[in-house]
Amino acid sequence: MTPVTGTTPQPLAGLEIDDLRVTFDGFTAVDGVSLRVGPGDLRFLIGPNGAGKTTLVDAVTGLAPATGSVRFGGRELLGRPVHRIVRLGIGRTFQTATVFENLTVLQNLDIAAGAGRRPHTLLRQRRGVPDEVERALETIGLTGRRDHAAGVLAHGQKQWLEIGMLLVQNVQLLLLDEPVAGMSHEEREATGQLLRRVGDDRTVVVIEHDMDFMRSFATSVTVLHAGRVLSEGTVAEVRADPRVQEVYLGHPAGEEA
Repeated sequence: MTPVTGTTPQPLAGLEIDDLRVTFDGFTAVDGVSLRVGPGDLRFLIGPNGAGKTTLVDAVTGLAPATGSVRFGGRELLGRPVHRIVRLGIGRTFQTATVFENLTVLQNLDIAAGAGRRPHTLLRQRRGVPDEVERALETIGLTGRRDHAAGVLAHGQKQWLEIGMLLVQNVQLLLLDEPVAGMSHEEREATGQLLRRVGDDRTVVVIEHDMDFMRSFATSVTVLHAGRVLSEGTVAEVRADPRVQEVYLGHPAGEEA
């Protein structure tokens, strides 16, 4: 399967976060986080519940007020409204896939592809399937199900469709919240391969709890604890960090549930 590329080639961009802080009613959910996600990286963001992972992504995408700095491709994101952040090529998924279940896979992708079009152009009947939609179907492995209603797809396939809906919008930074939660082993493997394909020409950040999935597919890992960066590095480096074993994995180190 070939990776989707945008209609206009773009240089790979990295995510730069400096001293990011998010506070709710006196509680600091993200406490001075700084990290770099290099262009084309497949970064996994892990940590126990309450570590601040989803809140960090909320801040990056404009859903949570924050201080500090978040830059993607050299552009500051903090202070921008959500729709303007989206226009800069940043997209996210949530733990539950958000698709139009009564519409077909193809229709879902076509609607997403038209998100950047002017309203009057959406009324025009298309003569064929746009190239970016065809490429997305191939990348997410749903070409054979293009005419099936999204509501009848398996759980994993709905997640792939949602990723495809970001691809057709030419998203350059994907932020995925537990994309393999509830998936079978086969679906997790297929999702990991999909993320590798997507990561060929995009930057991907994955919030995840599945340690086996992380070990198999992460390029790099950041561990959050109590709103701060606890550890960062390769999978091997993070697994060997005694602070991670104590705070996240628990003792003995082999207890990874």
